[in-house]
Amino acid sequence: MQFAIDSPPRYFYHRRGNIWNKVEQKVLRGNHSAKIDDKGRLKIPNAFRALIEDQHGPSLFVTSLSGEFVRVYPMPAWLALEERLRRMPSTHPARVKFLDRVNYFGQVGEFDAQGRVLIPARLRESAGMAGEVDVLGQDEYLDVWNHDRFLAKLHRDPFTDDDARALAEFGI
Repeated sequence: MQFAIDSPPRYFYHRRGNIWNKVEQKVLRGNHSAKIDDKGRLKIPNAFRALIEDQHGPSLFVTSLSGEFVRVYPMPAWLALEERLRRMPSTHPARVKFLDRVNYFGQVGEFDAQGRVLIPARLRESAGMAGEVDVLGQDEYLDVWNHDRFLAKLHRDPFTDDDARALAEFGI
């Protein structure tokens, strides 16, 4: 992810011992609560919206692979993913399945003046997008979950020793 030339970088402060270091934030990380309004619009939390708009502008691709949750890509991140997909044969079964699903659930969107984005009706229904939701930063995109559904997912799929070992292979 890159900053537009005319946008100022965003910073956060990290403490190491008694010293605070200024660190440039370039990725979407963390969790913020949000609400879906009666018209199906998600108010993107300000911390995420400002970072996306500063780095990528207001255009988004709102989709899902499973319909269980919503994935919000800044348009440049989505276009980069499409470019990687174009390197695969157009008839590759995994490519076809992926595109079938993200296009079925997905639509191009844009932040409105209040920082809201419309969740497509089909996806809103499938993902249970109503009322309180959790918006999670996933580096280059956001995942939006129905709060209760996300808690159930965390309980259903706990972090295991095997997960820790797999991450350790990558030095994490």
